[in-house]
Amino acid sequence: MSWKKYGEADYITTRWSGGTTTQLAIAPEGAVYADRDFLWRLSSAGVEDDYSKFTALPDYERLISVLKGDLEMKIADGPRQALPCCQVAAFDGGVPVESWGRCRDFNLMVRKGKCAGAVQSVRIPAGGCVEITPAVPSGCYGDCCTAAVYCAEGSVTVSGVFFASAGELLLNEEYKTAPLRLESAEGAVLMLAVIFRI
Repeated sequence: MSWKKYGEADYITTRWSGGTTTQLAIAPEGAVYADRDFLWRLSSAGVEDDYSKFTALPDYERLISVLKGDLEMKIADGPRQALPCCQVAAFDGGVPVESWGRCRDFNLMVRKGKCAGAVQSVRIPAGGCVEITPAVPSGCYGDCCTAAVYCAEGSVTVSGVFFASAGELLLNEEYKTAPLRLESAEGAVLMLAVIFRI
C-alpha cells in the first residue's frame, strides 16, 4: 500500500471544554471518537483556555507534543512542568491531567492491549534531506506497521514521490519498517508517528 494524503477536507473538527480538536485520522476507518471503540487516533488540538483538564480515556495510552505556543502539564501526582516544543510526553489516558497555557498540539491515542505507538519530531532545513528510521515502541516487533507523517510547517516530499504541505498528513497503513527519505525545498517541521498492532 502506498501513502495516502489527508487534508482539511478530510478532517473532523469538534469543540471541547478547552478549545477545538481536529481529527486527522482514525482506525478503523469510519470509527467515531465519541464511541471510544477505536484502535488509534491522530489529532491536533487548539488549546484556547489558560487552564484545562484533559478528557479521561482509561482504555488508551496517549502521546502529545506541542507544535506552537506554550504548555505546562501536571500528569497524575507528578510535578507541574513545561512541555518544550516538539518534545513528546507519553502517559496513561486514564490518569488526571491538568494543563496551563495556550498552544496547538499533536496527539496520538492507542488502545491498550491492541496497539502501541511512538511519536517523534523531525526538522528539515531549507533544501535539506534526511533519512530517518521511525522509532519503534518498546516490545514491538515485525516489519509492518502504520506510519504517519504530519507536516506542521513548510512542506515535505516522502520517498521522492509523495508531497505534503503544512497541515497535511501522509498515512501508510502497510509501512515496511525501513528508513524514510524526507526532503524539503523550503524547510519543514514534521511529526512522525508509527502504530503497531499488538
